[in-house]
Amino acid sequence: MTHPDPSGEGPTAIVAEDEPMLADELVENLAALWPRLNVVARATDGVAALHAIEQHAPTIAFLDIRMPRLTGLDVARQVSGRCHVAFITAFDQHTLEAFEAGALDYVLKPITPARLLITVQRLKARVSETPRDLAHLLDQVTPKVNRPAVANYLQWITASRGAAVRLITVEEVLYFRADNKYTVVTTPDSEALIRKSIRELADELDPTMFWQVHRSSVVNVHAIDSVVRDERGKMTLRLKGRSETLPVAEQYNYLFRQM
Repeated sequence: MTHPDPSGEGPTAIVAEDEPMLADELVENLAALWPRLNVVARATDGVAALHAIEQHAPTIAFLDIRMPRLTGLDVARQVSGRCHVAFITAFDQHTLEAFEAGALDYVLKPITPARLLITVQRLKARVSETPRDLAHLLDQVTPKVNRPAVANYLQWITASRGAAVRLITVEEVLYFRADNKYTVVTTPDSEALIRKSIRELADELDPTMFWQVHRSSVVNVHAIDSVVRDERGKMTLRLKGRSETLPVAEQYNYLFRQM
């Protein structure tokens, strides 16, 4: 149960987000918008988030909807009534409509101070109250959040190749790789440039077909031939019919544990 802090030290929070750069961005923006809020712990998966909540008993838990091991919704069910919850989510009309209908707080990816300020203001108004039991709301929201939205996923890409502009369907793409201000789109027979960032692509592509494996690369799972682990456990992807390999950042190792 949460009560006003008699010490005047302000409320506490944990941030559970598996993208380190996005977690950094959220913590920095929270510090600017809510200086009295003390972020006492960070977690990169749902199990670690539960442990952090058990250890620190925070006023607020910022939970990424889609995390390894346990999702933000799973964690919220287990801590319901013990702390206030704000979900971290990429834009999806069905998800946002469900959150708004249930008056659930959320942080929208990509983070903008203007939108985050709305969430902060709502949380400030609630922190002196007892956290709500979210079980009933989560039962209503979960089917909508998990609803497939295939029609909303990116279907094709317009890319530059020299002076020509090429239309590429996502099925043709082997992987995307960040290259300075551009992203390289690699197909079996060519490479082309687009102006979308890896972060934008990761949010727009079908997650059952494209996996982000590094902050600078997203791979088509159908293009993966094998996963190679070195003596330190570092993973590298070999691609079908290609000589180059793609490194896997440690935070994405969980994708290949069953391979």
